[in-house]
Amino acid sequence: MVDDGRVDELAGLPARPVVGLLHPGMMGAALGSAMKRAAGAVIWAAAGRSDATSKRAELADLVGVPDVAELARRSDIIVSICPPHAATEVAEQVAAALGDRAHRPLFVDANAVSPATVQGIGELLGVARVVDGAVIGPPAWEPGRTVLWLSGAAAAVVAELFEGSPFEARALGPDLGAASALKACYALQSKAIPAAWLAVEAAARGYGVQDALRSQLARDGVDLDAKLDDVGARAGAKAWRWVGEMEEAADAVAAVGVPDGFSRSAAEMYRRMAEEGPTGQHER
Repeated sequence: MVDDGRVDELAGLPARPVVGLLHPGMMGAALGSAMKRAAGAVIWAAAGRSDATSKRAELADLVGVPDVAELARRSDIIVSICPPHAATEVAEQVAAALGDRAHRPLFVDANAVSPATVQGIGELLGVARVVDGAVIGPPAWEPGRTVLWLSGAAAAVVAELFEGSPFEARALGPDLGAASALKACYALQSKAIPAAWLAVEAAARGYGVQDALRSQLARDGVDLDAKLDDVGARAGAKAWRWVGEMEEAADAVAAVGVPDGFSRSAAEMYRRMAEEGPTGQHER
């Protein structure tokens, strides 16, 4: 259970904080549902959102409010879970909505962004009030598959709010950006390396040697079509979202002197997948 005194001491949160969620996509709805145990209410901003988003929020038993301004006014904690390229824009919307509010909510950026991006959000909203979050795994409706890594001054406080939920929350420490760094490194093997198979097949197809390549790979025990199908199944309709994640991961590794070409190339291959559709990636 959350230690009410400790939460109040470290983050100024009430015993049952109001959580504002931006926005209840598939992962967001799961996060919002997971926080209901510790929250007084989990609210979301309905303005401009799709019918599908509204349905997910309804199924997760989240409470709709008119817009971001109302969400910012009422929330003790705001969780941002959106496409990576929109993370800064969402934080800017929150900053504008907060205006000169005296008591600032905690802001959890749970997006797949670079450490530099989340540090910029910290400068915008206050480093001590921003928590860097990185979700590794699918939307969690049952425990055992998904970890929520957290870093920042209030990381341990936010982690406590997920106790007993399907998300295994782990605090990395006080350094804002550490969780995003971990996510970026993980994404290199989970998304950038698999994208290499898209590039391999596309190059072979460009030269007209795709059948010979399949034959040669089969001699090595590699099924090229199975590799491509796996990437397509995992990326699928999310390929457009993975473009931004790979670009953010590239920024992350470049910042510590590691070549970023792997992630840049992966971003381009997922961009092409998004434009062509998963069935247009290869011929058999």
